Amino acid sequence: MTDRPIPPRRPMTLRDVSEASGVSEMTVSRVLRNRGDVSDATRQRVLLAAKELGYVPNKIAGALASSRVNLVAVIIPSLSNMVFPDVLSGITDVLDETHLQPVVGVTNYRPDREEKVIYEMLSWRPSGVIIAGIEHNDACRKMLRAADVPVVEIMDVDGQPVDSVVGISQRRAGRMMAEAILGQGFEQIGFLGTQMPLDHRARKRFEGFTDTLAKAGHEVADQEFYSGGSALKKGREMTETILTRNPDLDFLYYSNDMIGAGGLLWCLEQGIDIPGRLGLAGFNGTALLDGLPRQLASMDAGRSATGRAAAQIIVDRNAGTLSDPKRVEIEPKIAFGDTLRRYKP
Repeated sequence: MTDRPIPPRRPMTLRDVSEASGVSEMTVSRVLRNRGDVSDATRQRVLLAAKELGYVPNKIAGALASSRVNLVAVIIPSLSNMVFPDVLSGITDVLDETHLQPVVGVTNYRPDREEKVIYEMLSWRPSGVIIAGIEHNDACRKMLRAADVPVVEIMDVDGQPVDSVVGISQRRAGRMMAEAILGQGFEQIGFLGTQMPLDHRARKRFEGFTDTLAKAGHEVADQEFYSGGSALKKGREMTETILTRNPDLDFLYYSNDMIGAGGLLWCLEQGIDIPGRLGLAGFNGTALLDGLPRQLASMDAGRSATGRAAAQIIVDRNAGTLSDPKRVEIEPKIAFGDTLRRYKP
């Protein structure tokens, strides 16, 4: 993949907002600090100009106004998903050796919430930002581009980053899993996962997965989606539903390990021959799999390595040993476990 050149970044100032809105810097300051008597029309004009520019006011007052705090903003979509604690562990492993400390913001996969978290984090002038995903709305991208701090987007390299980026190619991960499943002789494949309009990484994996199947003359024979957090119970329910509806399926590919583990437990209770009659695979390679009666096939996305690499970029940029944006692609690895391999390698 060839990335387009990244435009030069510079911090936005009150003067920029003043010029864009056509009012004085003093009036801009009053509006953004919610102080003084300003008409509603002027207030809305200033707020719109600030949003269009990606300007975030500085909450650090006085002599410290031009400085940064020794905090790294880490913005993730969830704390309940087992994926992100591993990423945080990798980040803290690196930052623990420095003067920098991570502070976490959670978006709940909501673009409006992400916009608010980014705004609040940047207003305290952190020493860097690490943010999950490479898809953001226009307001978020403008704020991140205008920020005078290093920004590292993580867990997905399929797209144009704001600054630096670390993670796997989600589309490649989907392709690799499709190739592994077809290579083991499975043909009637079902997919089970979240509703994916907001989970861009799962959507990209699914795109890579279905494209590879199509090139081999196959397609996803059935699908079952859900909204809400990943859960063992949900995986059991979805697996029962899809196999009741389509008993001829010979493989189930889950968008994450939690629902995959629930599906595996349900299949074992029903006495289904795994993987002779039915193969299964999840995604993420979480430690949960170690406690299952059978080892669920999965894919390790290098979460800890991603966290470490992202944190190191922030450290190096602050130390002045790295000046340009950096792209680090992590190699995803398939673990066949006990539920995918029909044939000996």
